[in-house]
Amino acid sequence: MLKQRIQDDVKAAMKAREKQRLGTLRLITAAIKQREVDERIELNDDQVLAILEKMIKQRRDSIAQYQQAGRDELAVQEQSEIEIIQDYMPEGLSTEEINSLIEEAIASSGASAMKDMGKVMGQLKPKMQGRADMGQVSALVKQKLSG
Repeated sequence: MLKQRIQDDVKAAMKAREKQRLGTLRLITAAIKQREVDERIELNDDQVLAILEKMIKQRRDSIAQYQQAGRDELAVQEQSEIEIIQDYMPEGLSTEEINSLIEEAIASSGASAMKDMGKVMGQLKPKMQGRADMGQVSALVKQKLSG
């Protein structure tokens, strides 16, 4: 299980005195625990991946804001956190695989216009969770449905 792997890596980072890695791993475990306590559930791997994906998205947004503000040292910090978090994400999909899955979802849902976007994204999300930037996927779907 992914959660156990993260907990084991926290211990390893403590022993190796890897402060930055340990800090990021603690942020991950805190986010997982927060959701488990709030919802009174034990998270499965898909739910942990959703948390990790959200953390990466938040950091990408922060990087853009830091760069606009000229705070490059903070942008570098956020980027290094993204790299640590991505260690726990499944292998990413190639552009060809993403396009193929989008075409397949559009065909199987019978989508023909922008109003069908929700149907298409509903099919794509479980297949692509943690393996593609869903913001980019959404933009590609919009492009194909409006074209």
